[in-house]
Amino acid sequence: MAAELANKMTLSIAVIDPNDLNPTISPKFHTRVSAITPASIDFLKSINVWNELERKNAFEATKVWDQNSHGRLNFHAKDEGMEYLGYIVENDVIQSALYRATEPSTTAMIQASLVELIATDVGYQVVLNNGQTLSCKLLIGADGPQSKVRSLANIEFKEQNYNQAAIIANVLTEKPLNKTTWQRFLSDSILAFLPLSDHQASIVWSCKNSLANTLEKLDDIAFNKCITEASEYQFGSLELQSSRKYFPLVARSANQYVLENLSLIGDAAHNIHPLAGQGVNLGFSDVMELSKQLQASNSDTLGEFLVLRKYARARRLDNELMAKTMTGLDWVYKENMEPLRWLRGYGMNLIDDTPSLKSFFQRQALGKIKKN
Repeated sequence: MAAELANKMTLSIAVIDPNDLNPTISPKFHTRVSAITPASIDFLKSINVWNELERKNAFEATKVWDQNSHGRLNFHAKDEGMEYLGYIVENDVIQSALYRATEPSTTAMIQASLVELIATDVGYQVVLNNGQTLSCKLLIGADGPQSKVRSLANIEFKEQNYNQAAIIANVLTEKPLNKTTWQRFLSDSILAFLPLSDHQASIVWSCKNSLANTLEKLDDIAFNKCITEASEYQFGSLELQSSRKYFPLVARSANQYVLENLSLIGDAAHNIHPLAGQGVNLGFSDVMELSKQLQASNSDTLGEFLVLRKYARARRLDNELMAKTMTGLDWVYKENMEPLRWLRGYGMNLIDDTPSLKSFFQRQALGKIKKN
């Protein structure tokens, strides 16, 4: 958001973050990665960041298969006349490139925590734990699902606990990944492989809590065996290349995206099930829309509610639709009654065999659908 505003508007900007603002890139792949869509790539190019990414791995296909039915889905970039469907990029790599792209003369980077917000006649005073107090006309909460900005602004939110946990790790594969993202639906979990190289992948294993608790207790050798079996030996033997990280899966949606002089974006406004890896791309779309509304405004007052409300209206529908879609898909694939299994497999194969349907779903995932 800071890089976008610095590129498009004349503003004084401060980025406040208690964590390392410029992470060191390890020679080994980080476990936190994102699947970046073509629409998000175009955005990152527009702020001169995409070409600065130290490493990124393109994928040209996505394959989905279901343990409990005959259903399969196969998407390929060539079906849309594209070279790639997207790229897998480590979050630290993106953040490091963004840090290097910011201009110190317009953007101050402050490593500190937010302590208090004080509303004023023209915006907010922001009190930090390093003793600083900053004044701003527009405060943007981009501080994640446990947003301190959202909390201090007394913005309530709806929450849905999936009673699941996500296991994230990097693995080495015996067989090549073939520039493909893979997703397998099992009775009690969903296992995704995001290719970091031809033989290395980031896994996201979304499990019922009972299975996650069992897997957490396994040593690495036993876990390797479990994940190899869960992937149906699609990639041969699998071997952990990192520690395993576990976190609960909870969807949240802020009741209000905006107040006078304040806006929430990204996971602070909405966070969804990681089923389709769309969270970061929704956040980039928030950035683009909020910037568009601020630039288009004829108001001399930065942070005017009527302007911010246009952003909220534009983005809430897309974000809520994606959240409900992910919740619905999660339910559909968890249910294993025979009629539903048959219908699920039939539906997957119908989409796969119908070019117009497959193109619709693929373009939606790519962020390429044209809107009137």
